Amino acid sequence: MNQVYFDNAATTPIREEVIEVMTQVMKHHYGNASSSHSFGRASKALIEKSRKTIAGYLNVSAGEIIFTSGGTEADNLVLRSAVRDLNVTHIITSKIEHHAILHTSQQLQKEYNISISYVNIDKTGQIDYAHLEKLLDTEKKTLVSLMHVNNEIGNVLDIKRVAIICKTYKALFHSDTVQSVGHFTLDLQEIPIDFLAASAHKFHGPKGVGFVFIRKNSGLKPLIFGGEQERGFRAGTESVHNIVGIGEALRLAYDNLESERSYVQGLKKHFIYRLQKEIPNIYFNGCSGDLEKSTYTLVNVCLPVSAEKSAMLLFQLDLKGIACSKGSACQSGSSQVSHVLAEFLSAEDLQKPSVRFSFSIYNTIEEVDYLISVLISLIQSKE
Repeated sequence: MNQVYFDNAATTPIREEVIEVMTQVMKHHYGNASSSHSFGRASKALIEKSRKTIAGYLNVSAGEIIFTSGGTEADNLVLRSAVRDLNVTHIITSKIEHHAILHTSQQLQKEYNISISYVNIDKTGQIDYAHLEKLLDTEKKTLVSLMHVNNEIGNVLDIKRVAIICKTYKALFHSDTVQSVGHFTLDLQEIPIDFLAASAHKFHGPKGVGFVFIRKNSGLKPLIFGGEQERGFRAGTESVHNIVGIGEALRLAYDNLESERSYVQGLKKHFIYRLQKEIPNIYFNGCSGDLEKSTYTLVNVCLPVSAEKSAMLLFQLDLKGIACSKGSACQSGSSQVSHVLAEFLSAEDLQKPSVRFSFSIYNTIEEVDYLISVLISLIQSKE
């Protein structure tokens, strides 16, 4: 049986080069980076080298990069400190954000009695920028949190436009860029954003490490207290091998960005073409079928299948060796409808199976063709 992995939006395989670098660090650089002896200084140097590498690709200063356990911790750090320490009383977000934003905002509302506003989206999941401006026309101290690339439908936010709008209204702007860092160039001197979150395992790095960009002099304060690691923002002994891994993964992602993006986009284009040609009545959720308005890494497709077939579709794909998901990996074990799709699909379409297929440099045209053949077989079967 073929084993085909099309769930790269959930996590990506680690590059061999990254594994090799991390292995060498684990073997030879085991000193605590807070120690003053040579072993500790060697580990500290590796951490700072990785920090400078990341800062260079984002065009920011190294001191504005703080390592975390991943995107969720980074999102929590920004939202919690903004409310607790920066006197934010109003969060503007959307109902199609990752749960790291939605659930954190709702918890902050309970704890601090802040207000939450949700910007309107259209039938393709696009943000209504005019409505965002209307929501920003307030005297309240406001934080806007909108993701750059939606993890379920792949829509790409005009992040620079939102940053400029927020600056105009003197609001703070945070973006969950977990699906875009390593896949899109972000010059944070050109984009006046205050905070962003990223995670290594979305661009062929290790799990359990990410970073938060915190604009200098923002006033943000720690979420985790203890030692003085990470410039006091994030206490705890640093995971040196993971930090080296994220730096190396990002370096490889950006050094090879053009050629790898062209390759992966070719897979997506081929997939869309064959789906439209061979499966009548299929359609794409959000803007995921539009190569200009969505990320090149994923497609979210609604299949013309009965409710009876829908219930077992992912299981049947898994039996054929195909890994994919119905939405965020964080809710893959849930029987609930995707909160993202529920915002703009009709009740009838929500009964049909919507599946997210996400691609990487390790996929092939042959794998895409195998996936198409399996989908056709499952749709046409009478069982």
